[in-house]
Amino acid sequence: MAPSSSPRTVVITVPALILSVAGAVIFLFFLMSSLSYSPPSCSCPPRSTVQTSRQQQQQQISATAKDIQWVKTQIEVNGLHMQDNVLRKGINPRTRAQQLQDLIQYKGISHYEKEEEAKNHTSLPCPGELLVEEHHSNYGEPWAGGRDVFEFLAESSQISPESRVLEIGCGTLRVGLHFIQYLNPEHFHCLERDELSLMAAFRYELPAHGLLQKRPLIVKGEDMDFERFGSGFDYDLIYASAVFLHMPDKLVWVGLERLVGRLKPLDGRIFVSHNVKFCSRLGGDECSKRLKSLGLEYMGKHTHDSLLFNHYEIWFEFRRFKV
Repeated sequence: MAPSSSPRTVVITVPALILSVAGAVIFLFFLMSSLSYSPPSCSCPPRSTVQTSRQQQQQQISATAKDIQWVKTQIEVNGLHMQDNVLRKGINPRTRAQQLQDLIQYKGISHYEKEEEAKNHTSLPCPGELLVEEHHSNYGEPWAGGRDVFEFLAESSQISPESRVLEIGCGTLRVGLHFIQYLNPEHFHCLERDELSLMAAFRYELPAHGLLQKRPLIVKGEDMDFERFGSGFDYDLIYASAVFLHMPDKLVWVGLERLVGRLKPLDGRIFVSHNVKFCSRLGGDECSKRLKSLGLEYMGKHTHDSLLFNHYEIWFEFRRFKV
């Protein structure tokens, strides 16, 4: 029988032990370095700068030079030329007056076969005068000028969709439509005295442009009473387009006195178009003194050119300097 073998003994020398410990230390060093590693600094702009740039892009309102050049290129590519308007087949030659006569005679555009069917089945009946857009000719200049005014005021006052805007005399929403579309719901307010204009706004313009859900607050009134607009907020922009021209100076000053407390201090703006005779007629330095007593400061005169037709408007800017 073979003798049993004795158990083997593992002998670790001191140098080997030192090498093992050193290896473990090196491994732990590289492990900790990788965990604490931070990427090299980036030459990219700070995040806040990027966000600001994106906000500026989102808030672009007026057409840029590139936009205008694109339109011109499309006209050229399609071989379009300015020419006299000539009625051709496929274009309805009826004037607004003729269209209105059809609406009155047939009680609608479609010709119903039976008299009992010739009833208005629409959910929001609209007067024929509005359907043929006669109210678009009530301003003495193209309806498209409303976009020009919006672009100038929105960019000059640096508003955003969260801003609150009040128009004194919004009429049939030639300008207001663009503000309503741009602003958050319920952030556009207007005081208007003319009933036909209000009818055009509620019964035609808002539904036709899909803006009923924006819930603008449009109030009938002519005494510069703004109580119905509520409280607890400041307006970023208050403007009057050719409205103060038709109001007694005394009533204009009453309106300014009531509005100054509703205007956001320093950043808020009041814009008045055409002229400020309610102010200049006081003579001398009286206007500046009266404005100062209200807490208002005159900021300057602006001239704004139209994008579509040969026309420009003059606007006068004010701000509230008291907090």
